[in-house]
Parts: sequence; C-alpha cells; structure tokens
Amino acid sequence: MNGVRTRKQTAKGAKSSAGKIAAGDVSGKANGYVNTNGQVPKRAESSENIFLFYPNIIGYSRIILAIASLYYMPLHPRTCSILYSVSCLLDALDGLAARYFEQSTRFGAVLDMVTDRCTTACLLVFLSSAWPRWALLFQGLISLDLASHYMHMYATLTMAGSGQSHKNVDQSRSRILHLYYTNKNVLFAFCALNELFFIALYLLSFSSPILSPSLLPVDNGAGSSAQPGSPAQQASALFAAPGSAWAMELARANKMDSFWPWVIAGVSSPVMAAKQYVNVVQLVKASKWLAEGDMDMRRAQGLPKKRE
Repeated sequence: MNGVRTRKQTAKGAKSSAGKIAAGDVSGKANGYVNTNGQVPKRAESSENIFLFYPNIIGYSRIILAIASLYYMPLHPRTCSILYSVSCLLDALDGLAARYFEQSTRFGAVLDMVTDRCTTACLLVFLSSAWPRWALLFQGLISLDLASHYMHMYATLTMAGSGQSHKNVDQSRSRILHLYYTNKNVLFAFCALNELFFIALYLLSFSSPILSPSLLPVDNGAGSSAQPGSPAQQASALFAAPGSAWAMELARANKMDSFWPWVIAGVSSPVMAAKQYVNVVQLVKASKWLAEGDMDMRRAQGLPKKRE
C-alpha cells in the first residue's frame, strides 16, 4: 500500500501533529497557536473595551465636572463648590464600581490618580491668585503632591514590577503608607477632608473680610470709578480677575456667609496637615527605594570599577 494511508494511520498522524502544536513544538515558535500550514493566525481580539468600562466612564464624568467647576470658579463659588465636590465624591464610586463589576484596570487607576492631582492643583492655583501673599505656600503644596505621587508610582513600577499596584505597600517599608493605602476608610477620610479644607479656603476667599480685606465695604463715590471692575468700566463677568472688585461685588450679592467655611476649615485642617505629612513620607520612602535599586544594580555591574 505504497502512498496510501489507512484511516488509523491518518488519525495517529493528526493526533501527533496536534500534540506538537499544543506544546509549541513548531517552526517559528509563536506566542499562541498555529494552523496546520505552519502559519500563525491573527490573535483573537477581546470584545471588551477598556475605555468603556463603568469605572472609567465615571472617571470621565469626574473630568467633565472638574472642568465645569473651573469655569465657574472665578465668580460663582456655590456652583463651583457643588461641581467640585461631586467630582471628588465620584472618586469613591469608581472604586466601588471597579470591584463590583470586576473591572479594575491599570488605566483606570492612573486616570483616577491623574484626575485627583490635576483638580487639586487647579484649585490651589486659584487660591494662589486669590491670596498672592501665600502663593509660595500653595505652589509648594502643588509641587509636593505631584512629586510624591510620581516618585511613588515610578518606584513601584520599576522596583516591584508593572503588575504591582501602587496601593500595595508592604508594612515593613512604611507602616504609615501601608495604613493609608490599605485601609479604605482612612484613605477616603484623608482625601475627602483634605479637599474640604481647600474648598473651605476657596469659599472664604469670597466671604471672609478677615482673609480678604477687599470684601470690606468700599466708597462708591466718584473716585471709585477708576477701580478695575467698577460699573463705569463694565468688567467682563467671564474674564474678571478672581480677586477683582467685580468678583467681590458678586459674592456680596450672593450673600455668602463665612461661618460654615470657617467651621469646615477648622475641622479639616488637622487632616490636611496629616495628608501633607503622608506626602512627605511617600516622597522620602520612594526616593530611598529607588536608591536601593540603584545600589543593587551597581553591585551587579561591578561598579565602581577600580582604576589602576
């Protein structure tokens, strides 16, 4: 039976070929599977769209609300505070959605952190313009927040691997960071009260004559027409400076009361200070972790090499 294969031989040969393919024993080893012609078919695409996961959609909503709050920030403190607060509260909702729908992703984690950093930085930029005397302090807080989180994220990716979350902090490395990131109640309280403190300062810039002397009654006589934002100049409500007379007049027209902003600022100020301490610890620990990795790498390379 030259050149003729029985059904038994054909079945045996097919089984042998299938075993080789399953074991990856094929020419041009492929990451996946191949057909009987030795060609690698296209990788099966997942039907999931990471960008349309429910937690990420909530993240996009946070960005839209944050942008809207920035638009109203110069002249409409109530509207801005509501939009900004809702955007911050959704920060907790996207985490719940990620766990409930099993849609935790690295993209979502980075989107969440970047949104937090940008919204807080924008609010502090406004406070710097509202109180120029304290601008250096607000600029320092922005720099500390951005630097500590970037260093922590970079150290986690380079030292622990790309699959490691920046929230998985070993207790032996830092007890404070371990408690901060692993206890959801602590994390929520610190983030919420930190934002509430800056929101309270924002409201006080419109309502407290103690912090903003320009809120004190001014003479509306003929001499006041030379002031920027006075009725004679008809300043633009959209582009008026946050600390201008036009903005302050609008705040007085809205009858802003400074009592509750003072209460919120007083209650949240200790937590805000503790949050900045956590940022300092995070920055220092991440720097030391990266330095340890550099030392290990130099030892592995035999550096420094002795020069004769």
